[in-house]
Amino acid sequence: MKTREEALKYGLSFPDTYQEAPFHDDNWQLVRYKYNKKAFLWTYEKDGCINLNVKVDPDNAFFWRDLYKSVIPGYHQNKKHWNTIILDGSIPDKDIKAMIAESYDLISDSPTKRIYEAVKKIPIGCVATYAQIAEVAGDRKMARAVGNALHKNPDPASIPCHRVVNAKGELAGEYVFGGAWKQAERLRSEGVEVVDGKVDLSLFQWVL
Repeated sequence: MKTREEALKYGLSFPDTYQEAPFHDDNWQLVRYKYNKKAFLWTYEKDGCINLNVKVDPDNAFFWRDLYKSVIPGYHQNKKHWNTIILDGSIPDKDIKAMIAESYDLISDSPTKRIYEAVKKIPIGCVATYAQIAEVAGDRKMARAVGNALHKNPDPASIPCHRVVNAKGELAGEYVFGGAWKQAERLRSEGVEVVDGKVDLSLFQWVL
């Protein structure tokens, strides 16, 4: 891997990513994770080579720097948490890809991401409670965080937050798509019975 195009193509192969040039300078092309808008891959030309800045676990930072002379402390970034990869042909593609993948994992791992991934698992025709989603996301105590995340749902088409109800089976009063009636409409279209703004959990609750 020696070109910016190759690096950007690989960065954009990860789920929920997009490319941006935030500095009004085409020399700086970034790949971000869309749910938190954080950049995990910075690309730019410097001293005749394409450079990549990637986030790194501090425990791994020196491993890569010691292994390759063309991996150095992050240029213009926190030297503990970022490395710069110089694409001079001296680093095997598999290791460049491993460093980019690690950066993506570090940037994208968040409670909100885990919540969205949990919601995606709710089958059509079922509902889940906030506590259930919190449990699937790794921490049953963050049920309130589930509500906050769903009200900020960036992709309703693929994150079906209409399938989440409270512990009594009640629909959200301030539903993100326009009120509880809209949530009820979507649930009914999937075969879930809604009566007086409530779902019978004994019939329709997702069984983990």
